[in-house]
Amino acid sequence: MTTVSVDESFAGRVYPPNGTTTVTADAVRAFARAVRAAHPSHHDTAAANELGFADVVAPPTFAVTLAQAAEAQFISDPAAGIDFSRVVHGEEQFTHHRPIVAGDELAAEVHVDRVRVVRGNAMVTTRTELTLADGTPVTTVTSMLVVRAPEEP
Repeated sequence: MTTVSVDESFAGRVYPPNGTTTVTADAVRAFARAVRAAHPSHHDTAAANELGFADVVAPPTFAVTLAQAAEAQFISDPAAGIDFSRVVHGEEQFTHHRPIVAGDELAAEVHVDRVRVVRGNAMVTTRTELTLADGTPVTTVTSMLVVRAPEEP
């Protein structure tokens, strides 16, 4: 018999924001360097100002750093039954409502949209809604994780 790797009843669960995170210019610049995002607005405040932004602008995929930190609430929830050593990243999708800019204070609400188990492997779809502290939408990050079934003895 195959052991189920994730509790399917978690589909529909919502993890509210656990405070807010202030996006720093240093974090934006470090991420931009790491992903080799060369546009000056990611590195230089003056270049971002010329485009109408108050500070450096995060590359589009920067949102994943905030989403993954928020998803940790779900992944580390003992009742969910997730063994992180068995997690494989499946896919990621971003819907940007506006750019993320250094100085933004963002909240992250995690929705467990779907848990589908096939032969003990779970495909988990989460949606993280990143908003300004006042609730203004910034980015929606949809992730699909595969939690591999435990090894059979």
